[in-house]
Amino acid sequence: MSDLRAAAMSCKAWPFEEARRLLKRYEKAPPEKGYVLFETGYGPSGLPHIGTFGEVARTTMIRRAFEVISDIPTRLICFSDDLDGMRKIPDNVPQQEMLKEHVQKPLTSVPDPFGEYESFGHHNNAMLRRFLDTFGFEYEFYSATDFYKSGQFDKVLLRAAELYDDVMAVMLKSLREERQQTYSIFLPISPKSGRVLYVPVKQVDAAAGTITFDDEDGEEMTLPVTGGNVKLQWKPDFGARWAALDVDFEMYGKDHSTNTPIYDRICEILGGRKPEHFTYELFLDENGEKISKSKGNGLSIDEWLTYASSESLSYFMYQKPKTAKRMYFDVIPKAMDEYHQQLRAYADQDMAARVNNPVFHIHGRNVPVSNMVVPFSMLLNLASVSSAEDKETLWGFIRRYAPDARAETHADLDAAAGYAVRYFNDFVKPGKVYRAPDAKERAALEDLLARLKGWDGGPDAEALQSLVFAVGKDHGFEPLRDWFKALYEVLLGASQGPRFGGFIALYGVAESIALIEKGLSGELLA
Repeated sequence: MSDLRAAAMSCKAWPFEEARRLLKRYEKAPPEKGYVLFETGYGPSGLPHIGTFGEVARTTMIRRAFEVISDIPTRLICFSDDLDGMRKIPDNVPQQEMLKEHVQKPLTSVPDPFGEYESFGHHNNAMLRRFLDTFGFEYEFYSATDFYKSGQFDKVLLRAAELYDDVMAVMLKSLREERQQTYSIFLPISPKSGRVLYVPVKQVDAAAGTITFDDEDGEEMTLPVTGGNVKLQWKPDFGARWAALDVDFEMYGKDHSTNTPIYDRICEILGGRKPEHFTYELFLDENGEKISKSKGNGLSIDEWLTYASSESLSYFMYQKPKTAKRMYFDVIPKAMDEYHQQLRAYADQDMAARVNNPVFHIHGRNVPVSNMVVPFSMLLNLASVSSAEDKETLWGFIRRYAPDARAETHADLDAAAGYAVRYFNDFVKPGKVYRAPDAKERAALEDLLARLKGWDGGPDAEALQSLVFAVGKDHGFEPLRDWFKALYEVLLGASQGPRFGGFIALYGVAESIALIEKGLSGELLA
């Protein structure tokens, strides 16, 4: 056994824990189909959001972990439920009036309000695939519309008709009495209106493979369950899809967790083996509400990538998947800096530490080297005091602080400088509030100013940090964080900030002297 595999078998990182649990599924014999199948689901009722990406990213992390501890081949399917009826119109898309005419039609039968693809479902599928491709995910895309219409699902649909009463018995236990009266696992798609119909089924003919129901106008209709004429309700669809594809692993949000026994039992009734599951906590917006595709609240995929790297997003996804997390713009700087901290640590770690490091699960075995010689939070503060409108302004300071750094050789730092300028101007600048120092703070600032004017130690971040620390101690700040809080609020217009010695080293001693003088004179208040 290689050192990597040996370390992975005892690693407590959650992707390896899940991978080992999945490996036990085949401890007696490898899968007959020749591979382990991972699946993620996507409901294209709205534009893809970060939660959608997170599901694929986290599943990929488990898949990579599995490939470390096992030689069994793997596949990942991203399955789009695009035959679902459009039950409500998302708030964040154009042509709302036009879309109203197509409510309850399958998403792949609804015109694209953006006018770019053959349907709204195709548009949202394309947006998802574009993003997954950008991140380099290895996956196979499955469309429910194609899956139902091509015959790939026919065998399971006919079995569902044959075992209709058994599947219905599972479902009826989970429904209120009034819902039981009209419920059917099959939803016919009206040949007349094209809508997905939530109507009672009058007869299921297992031998013929048909269902009989009354269409919207009251006419009795009989349709085959195959060929895309009907679809399964979403809970039976989950279990049936697992059985049809022989899915080994699927993760989903906490809101699905109570339905897991239903999905599993239906899968087993239809001849499948229930997969392994992983339930993650939901993402919340700035108000603590669940992120919704239809509301468009929280961060979008493109918004995160406007202000930070894709790797920082993957890092955010890795952290504590079973804990609910706010996902709004203010989480970005922390994710950027922590990701690079972990990259720097990885270079000197042994194998046991490396497989516990988030960057191993983000990059697999090809972990890059960090060239971020300046933290992202520091770049934000530098953008603030320099009123930077472009990243070249920041590079003027960076080159003086780190003479060997160049945009050509430090691509991640160059990109981060651009992110920092955009993030500062869009989110930090509008909320900056400077204040005047009180008497105690003023005395300390004047002392710091005098010591900096006599400084001859060059841009030594640690030495400058010790100097700032000493000033705070000498002026009786207890706790000392009150001194740093005063520096941030008086000089940077924020209650939090960087290591101030590092900031002085980067911004420049002369420039920092001028900044303190502005803070003391009240010029920053204006």
